[in-house]
Amino acid sequence: MDEMRLVVMGASGRMGRALIAAIEETTGLVLHAAVERPGSPAVGATVGATVGSGAIEITDRLDHALDGADGVVDFTAPASSVAVAALAARLGLVHVIGTTGCSAADDEAIAAAAAAGARIVKSGNMSLGVNLVAGLVKLAARSLPADAFDIEILEMHHRHKVDAPSGTALLLGTAAAEGRGVPLAEASVRVRDGHTGARPQGAIGFATLRGGSVVGDHQVILAGEGERIELSHRADDRSIFARGALRAALWARSQAPGLYSMQDVLGLG
Repeated sequence: MDEMRLVVMGASGRMGRALIAAIEETTGLVLHAAVERPGSPAVGATVGATVGSGAIEITDRLDHALDGADGVVDFTAPASSVAVAALAARLGLVHVIGTTGCSAADDEAIAAAAAAGARIVKSGNMSLGVNLVAGLVKLAARSLPADAFDIEILEMHHRHKVDAPSGTALLLGTAAAEGRGVPLAEASVRVRDGHTGARPQGAIGFATLRGGSVVGDHQVILAGEGERIELSHRADDRSIFARGALRAALWARSQAPGLYSMQDVLGLG
């Protein structure tokens, strides 16, 4: 099969730069185009100057960037990801979405794009390790009685992160809820302040920390009487998310149109 030609959204950002570097290191992939938002000072700059991709000029013309592409990798903002998903459906492209902070309406639009012909892999975290932890969380939540073990999810990220809880924390919370057979929306507790009363049985609690340059720390605590189980993951380098996203792109290329997760990519779904 020919090399997969990928478009990187948000090319000048931290994840965009990590994706471009990872593409150049990955056999079977080539950087096809690099895209930034209109008005970005990065438009016109070049990226991917090493042998393999060649120098690519950052553009704000998404329609031109997608012409001739096989897929697009997208760690941007919800509105942007929804718009790209619609284009991916029209063109029959692979669309890997690592964007977090999506609303229910955003998720519905992305699912509609997958149903209309896009091959979409969407995850709150593209790390292989995090998705393995999510599988373990689901197993633990299914195996331990809800009336005997309380579940709390703690996450910390850098000071610039704009959404909370993180997409990864919600991914882990969803895994816990699925293990217990309940909707996360019904079990989730996001805020505790003042006289809260006793902890509701079966609740899945979230705690959010922000500061410094932390890439991403996550811990799931299952606390019972006299014992505590802790499943954790620490990200030290954004390249882990880039490598996972590119693995997802290569996997999705041979799949039928539809909406997938990293659990599917890893065979854990």
